[in-house]
Amino acid sequence: MDADTDDSTAGMVAQPIADGESGPDARRATVLQVLPALGAGGGVERGTVEIAAAVADAGGRALVASAGGDLVHELNRAGAEHFILPLASKNPLVMRANVGRLVQLIESEGVDIVHARSRAPAWSAHYAARRTGQHFLTTFHGTYSAGNWLKRRYNAVMTRGERVIAISGFIAGHIHRVYGVPARVIRVIHRGVDLARFDPDKVGAERVVSLARKWRLPDGVLVVMLPGRLTRWKGQASVIEALAQMRRRDIRCLLVGSDQGRTGYRHELEALVSRHGLEEVVRIVDHCDDMPAAYMLTDVVISASTDPEAFGRVIAEAQALGRPVIASDHGGARETVIAGETGWLTPPGDTAALADTIERVLDLGGTARRALAEKAIAHVRRDFSKDNMCAKTLDVYNEVLALTHAER
Repeated sequence: MDADTDDSTAGMVAQPIADGESGPDARRATVLQVLPALGAGGGVERGTVEIAAAVADAGGRALVASAGGDLVHELNRAGAEHFILPLASKNPLVMRANVGRLVQLIESEGVDIVHARSRAPAWSAHYAARRTGQHFLTTFHGTYSAGNWLKRRYNAVMTRGERVIAISGFIAGHIHRVYGVPARVIRVIHRGVDLARFDPDKVGAERVVSLARKWRLPDGVLVVMLPGRLTRWKGQASVIEALAQMRRRDIRCLLVGSDQGRTGYRHELEALVSRHGLEEVVRIVDHCDDMPAAYMLTDVVISASTDPEAFGRVIAEAQALGRPVIASDHGGARETVIAGETGWLTPPGDTAALADTIERVLDLGGTARRALAEKAIAHVRRDFSKDNMCAKTLDVYNEVLALTHAER
């Protein structure tokens, strides 16, 4: 029953999850998530859809406000409702107007919790939640640039939730150290892998073969892959430099990710490949619609980020499929990789160490690869599943709903 359609529900206790039958003093909560847009592929956007589906599956009402995008259809299919608002704008006048728009939405739809996932919409959502007296929480998805006091103030809205969800222990430490958020407010909830999708038993050989043909990979060639959008800090240049040091021509390296309009950086990478004579070895692949198949045709998956990853979805997904992984030794990778057991960690930007580690992984025998795969799959299924992420997030929603006015 929705609060805007029946005034008798106004004083009831709202819960997104209830055990057994709901009594006369209980109703399921309405949760509104706000973010700039719902474009496909990003972790923020994907997580929003997954949590909305979990709320709906639990019997709650899931709302999302954004400027729209490719995932709106998937959101609606999951049982959630989408409201188009200009929340992608960083224009102060638009952000101020969005406060009123969100107040109207909160009041008309009987929203109990406002969950902000990005800074610009979080400012509008924070003031809208205060004006309506509803619960406000945030998810801190990255370190964000904080080079001066103005940037830190802009970022700080993400610390104003009654609870602040950090997507890794690394991010939890960052927001405690940089913004002084007390540990009692922070809840670490790692991003989750969809195990129904990233399951080696569910990726048919025909999908892998089809992708190998599309990318013109010779039969039996060893494949190294770095998935991630083409942006400098993702470390594509480090992988190219490492391959140049290896001096091997019997492997193929796939840099899988869109340049998102950063054509200048793409041209730099192409020039670097040419300078080292690696045109036959390195291929830049703009986009892939079947990442499970892409991982499965790969002998080693690399995350060479020069800046710390807040979590590192690529490395978790690859391990879920039993693939050997190499990640930079900082940030969230220290939580997702058990060094020496489910993968390897190398110093950020150290191309010699990366080259040596790639050689080591490519030389693994079948028995060692199978043992590593078993450990990696079990590791992800135990600690980094989508179901685990959703259950913990709903627990935080329930925790926030139970706060008294004095505790908020």
